[in-house]
Amino acid sequence: MTESNTPPGLTVVLGLGSRSVALNPWLDHLCAVLSTCTDCLQLMVVALSDSHPAEEVAKQGRVEWLREAGASQATLARVAGVYAAHPFVLTCVVADGVLPRIEQIEMVWRNRCHADVLIAARPQRGLVSRLAGLQRRLLRRVLSLPVRDVFSPCRLYRRDVLTALRSRLPQGGGAMADLELLLHIVAEGYQVREVGIAEPLPIRAASDGSVWLRPGRLAALWRTRNSILSADYDDRAYDSIIPLQRYWQRQRFRLVTELIAGEGAVLDVGCGSSRILSALPAGSVGIDILFRKLRYARRFPTPLIHASGFHLPVADGAFPCVLCSQVIEHVPKTSPILQELCRVLKPGGRLVIGTPDYAHWEWRFTERLYAACAPGGYADEHIAHYSRQELLDFFQSRGFVHEATRYILRGELIMAFRKPSVWTA
Repeated sequence: MTESNTPPGLTVVLGLGSRSVALNPWLDHLCAVLSTCTDCLQLMVVALSDSHPAEEVAKQGRVEWLREAGASQATLARVAGVYAAHPFVLTCVVADGVLPRIEQIEMVWRNRCHADVLIAARPQRGLVSRLAGLQRRLLRRVLSLPVRDVFSPCRLYRRDVLTALRSRLPQGGGAMADLELLLHIVAEGYQVREVGIAEPLPIRAASDGSVWLRPGRLAALWRTRNSILSADYDDRAYDSIIPLQRYWQRQRFRLVTELIAGEGAVLDVGCGSSRILSALPAGSVGIDILFRKLRYARRFPTPLIHASGFHLPVADGAFPCVLCSQVIEHVPKTSPILQELCRVLKPGGRLVIGTPDYAHWEWRFTERLYAACAPGGYADEHIAHYSRQELLDFFQSRGFVHEATRYILRGELIMAFRKPSVWTA
């Protein structure tokens, strides 16, 4: 992300509790500091009632006043998604009548171009804070979140993130809704980073960030986070805490990169957010139908295209190597994807294709086991069942030469074919 010459506008949304706050002096200081960073500043206050002690500031026209049932991060995000007028939104949940330090807001604001969402991470000081920190680290690990302070009361968003997620923002309030909001943002592939602050934020949420999570609710969040549709699923599986999944992903990476080595630029069809994108040679391109996967994959150097494998926006014979790993089992056999792979491959080029081998009992057993542990997972996602012989028959009937077969635990099949130098569709 790069910063333009024109300073972008900022919307600040404060969520106030029931205590009185000295809002006017704080606003004077905020405007004085941020005037050096932006010319456009919108101030909004969300309170529990119309009779809040700070309402007089709204009557002076300095802020926009809204009444909501709560003042959590999820509530402020919903408000900002509708009313924010500027490209960036800073949300702060204020508790105990103490407003955030302007210097901390300024630091978060100056780092705005480093991610789609910035989290102000609080230092852990004192016994209560450290115990809450242990809980936050546990949640971070269980839900594979990229930040430590998952309940931070201060966040900076790009407004388009909140606009895109408007229909999916949690409708409740409180710390659980805040956690769910963060999870949705990460699952959609947006970049989320922390900005550490030297002094504790004088604002709190849910008793210094701790919250009681019911096991059932936590399990539901875990299932959402680990869905194959989650933007970072493919990349995260490479470092999975589940040994078998980690082994499988790393074996796939090793075998695929060996088979495409030395073949030139690669067209990766159905690339997802796989770490294989980071190992492709210069001139390669990744294509996927799921935009959230491509959004996450921006961190890799390979250019990306949002398109369907049924109609690849690529000229005939454009790439000397075409890769399609773990895709064809997700689409009907009547789809044109295999013909498209053949079409865009350069005559004499190599095609590398991977899919489960349903002729082997090892994969059928693995899939049944997965279905028992995670209903609605791969057993339902795989709608086309292939075998090694079926793929051999398909490609050899079109003049392709089979060059290699690799297996992962005799379940996942990875094959390499050479397209004939003279080929007609």
